[in-house]
Amino acid sequence: MHVPASDRWTAADLDHLPENGLRYEVLNGQLVVNAAPKPIHQRFVLELGERLNKALPEGLHMLPGVGVLIGDDEPIPDLLVCAGPILWDARGVPAGQVKLVVEIVSRSTAAMDRRIKPDLYGEGGIPNYWRLETSRFKGQLPGEELPVLFAYALTEEGEYEQVARCPAGRMAKLNLPFDLTLDPADLLP
Repeated sequence: MHVPASDRWTAADLDHLPENGLRYEVLNGQLVVNAAPKPIHQRFVLELGERLNKALPEGLHMLPGVGVLIGDDEPIPDLLVCAGPILWDARGVPAGQVKLVVEIVSRSTAAMDRRIKPDLYGEGGIPNYWRLETSRFKGQLPGEELPVLFAYALTEEGEYEQVARCPAGRMAKLNLPFDLTLDPADLLP
């Protein structure tokens, strides 16, 4: 197993890890290892990714499971939208090119997707962050059907502010960073 040159992992250290089906990320200098996602998670990635891809204006690209380079860190959102040009063989996409990151919350990644990653994305200046809640969660409203899509925009202070909360069964009309209308229920298998 590769050992980093210092007490902190960097995105460059990931180049020395095996390609063994595990997902490696660097968050705040720490190596995070996750197992491959469950089929339902990937279904959400596929369905939302298709809708994003159809709505993209010229010059933007949607990529699933690609790292975002933020200093020495490399979080991997489930989906990202970025402006080109893209270096297709590069380690990841520089944060300055990323316009939107999307996390689809799993029970095993809930804390990272709700707290740690948004802080990193904000530090990287990524203007839009979406979170899709697919299981019961703290703060779920009575009668609110799953999945629930939360959309956030980065403020001038570098904090994310909620701009939309869209439960299943209700049409969401989002316009950050581009126009998209969808009912989160349509993402279900």
